[in-house]
Amino acid sequence: MKVALAQINPTIGDFQNNVAKIVDFGKRAAAAGARLVVFPELAICGYPPMDLLLKESFIKANLEGLQRVIAELAELAVLVGYVEPNPGAGRPVFNACALADGGQLRAVQHKTLLPTYDVFDEDRYFEPARSYAHCAVDDWSVGLSICEDIWNYRELYPRPRYQVDPIDSISQFEPRVLINISASPFTVGKQHIRHELVRNQARSHNIPVVYVNQVGGNDELIFDGRSIVVNAKGDLIARASSFEEDLLIVDLAAERGEIKDCPEDKTANIYQALVLGTRDYMRKCGFEKTVIGLSGGIDSAVTCAIACQAVGRDNVLGVAMPSPYSSKGSLDDAKSLAHNLGIELKEIPIALTMSAFDSMLAPAFSNLAKDVTEENIQARIRGTILMSLSNKYGSLVLTTGNKSELAVGYCTLYGDMCGGLAVISDLPKMMVYELAKFINEESGREIIPSSTVDKPPSAELRPNQLDQDTLPPYVVLDGIINAYVEQKKRIDEIIALGYRPEVVRDVVNRIDRNEYKRHQAAPGLKVTAQSFGFGWRMPIAQRFKESSSVTQGK
Repeated sequence: MKVALAQINPTIGDFQNNVAKIVDFGKRAAAAGARLVVFPELAICGYPPMDLLLKESFIKANLEGLQRVIAELAELAVLVGYVEPNPGAGRPVFNACALADGGQLRAVQHKTLLPTYDVFDEDRYFEPARSYAHCAVDDWSVGLSICEDIWNYRELYPRPRYQVDPIDSISQFEPRVLINISASPFTVGKQHIRHELVRNQARSHNIPVVYVNQVGGNDELIFDGRSIVVNAKGDLIARASSFEEDLLIVDLAAERGEIKDCPEDKTANIYQALVLGTRDYMRKCGFEKTVIGLSGGIDSAVTCAIACQAVGRDNVLGVAMPSPYSSKGSLDDAKSLAHNLGIELKEIPIALTMSAFDSMLAPAFSNLAKDVTEENIQARIRGTILMSLSNKYGSLVLTTGNKSELAVGYCTLYGDMCGGLAVISDLPKMMVYELAKFINEESGREIIPSSTVDKPPSAELRPNQLDQDTLPPYVVLDGIINAYVEQKKRIDEIIALGYRPEVVRDVVNRIDRNEYKRHQAAPGLKVTAQSFGFGWRMPIAQRFKESSSVTQGK
């Protein structure tokens, strides 16, 4: 039997275009000789739909979309994800997949394991499966599963998250092939974990596995595709592209399919993910053009290069906003970057506006020394300029702050945090440098000026200011942030890694007390195991303080 893996990029709630895409891929699959075409999890409505699932009209439109798919792809068998209403007690809907053949619905399988951690909140909406469907396409009996259902493989995880393993139950029916439809977001290195999961499920149950993943960006999440097929021994026999739509035809009986090249390098994967996430966020939100403040620093340079790759240089406007504290080198670097990328650069000095604020606030600030207040005013002037250009041109402002700054609050509310999307907000500072090097190497020429890469980081909000005046070296800061935020280590465990105790306590304290800023930040593209997006749920008004002791706070 020939199976088509339809790795598509749906838009949440865009039923008309999602269905049109599904039908188009289905007809292409049929023309290529496929008997069965398989689409990702919730492909009809897009994933994750979140509280749209609480709207009856959304569920109805989703069901109408399913019926159109079944009717228009009657010439072959179709497996597609959708939302099924729950007529009984429990949550209002099921996360479901429908198997249709010959224009008729043949089987429905509900998702069993409902992830409720990090960015997932499926237990809020979905009722878990109560049974497992027996179904077949011709003489191929098929086991149906949805995303998380394959993730409770006990031999891979010493502490399984769930009490049951749906694949154990499905395998008891001895299907000839197991199909898993997924919407599994990208994080660094996750593709290897997925591959290992699929491979081990195949080996454990002696059954070939077809795994179809969504691709594209939806808000903060980026889906990398990389749909695969493995045989009963766990050997890879087919793999779709990464970070783009694909239609992959696989002959299951002959164990024959194309294995597309996918980047293994961590930096290359991050770059492709951020380009896709930026492009889809803008496209799906209705923006064609973007505005970016260019300081001459590494963060804005990398953000601008990503934007140019995502939407084209003609759709990117750079804005340099020098102050009396801005160095000539920084302005020159901004101009060089704009020239290298081929984008328009507007130069809007802010010295007059700074003077106006000084005069206006002089009576209120009488007898008070200058401090961070005046520095923040500069950032807020720049934020106002960028938002004004955004309003006037109908363009989206991309913020340029990185994860290291966002973690410790080294950013200004309503200033450099202004914007609609925080492209690199999940990139630690040292990774920003790695990405800059990658961009130049991939381009075969200098895109990001070497002077931008080589100079010490500085916000340039006062004379001779450097980031390291108030922060640890970024290599140290990033290591502590990774240990505390991503690895969830205690202070004593972080100190045991070799960091100075006073530095660890200071960084952890900064992370904890700057939650209020992160709650007001623009949505950011997630690429690490733990971002500061909607998968990070910390209270703002709280008094728990981390210490070296696990008894602290009792």
